[in-house]
Amino acid sequence: MRKLLIILVAFVLTVPALAQEQRTVAPEKNVFKMNTLSLLLGTGSIFYEHRFSDLTSGQLGLAYMGAKISDTKFRGFIITPEVRLYPKKNAIDGFYVAPYLRYQNYTLESGADKGTLSSIGGGFLVGRQWIKKSGFTMDLFFGGHYGSSSVKVDSGTDSFNTNLISGFGVRAGFALGFAF
Repeated sequence: MRKLLIILVAFVLTVPALAQEQRTVAPEKNVFKMNTLSLLLGTGSIFYEHRFSDLTSGQLGLAYMGAKISDTKFRGFIITPEVRLYPKKNAIDGFYVAPYLRYQNYTLESGADKGTLSSIGGGFLVGRQWIKKSGFTMDLFFGGHYGSSSVKVDSGTDSFNTNLISGFGVRAGFALGFAF
């Protein structure tokens, strides 16, 4: 995963074809996109971003995860609201910083053990979003995350491995979509 992120960053920073003509503010006000990196973790995530002003936008991310980590199967949803600040006043098309919150709710299975995990957390991202003339959009982002979770055991014992959900972690992505 780390090598893939390094390759993506190098790709985005070195390919001149990705450089877009300078425009102060994208004429589009909305972006719909999908995080391609989350697919590697068995998660389908989509985002809707709306420009509020030349400096700010809001984004809502929705995801469904169906994955197995160690001996534990996770199935459930993720909701991630964030506020994006574009310091160059080019909202939805440029460099941004973004504080965000995240809520996760999963059903868990590990052998005969079953339960429910709820997690709340948040973090801070830095990223760069490009919007081409055609509306094609690329969004590369990374940052830190902290989450706290609790497990309610429905049957069996609490043998669930939830270390990847709780505590400090990294959030990264490369989303593709379109602006309108």
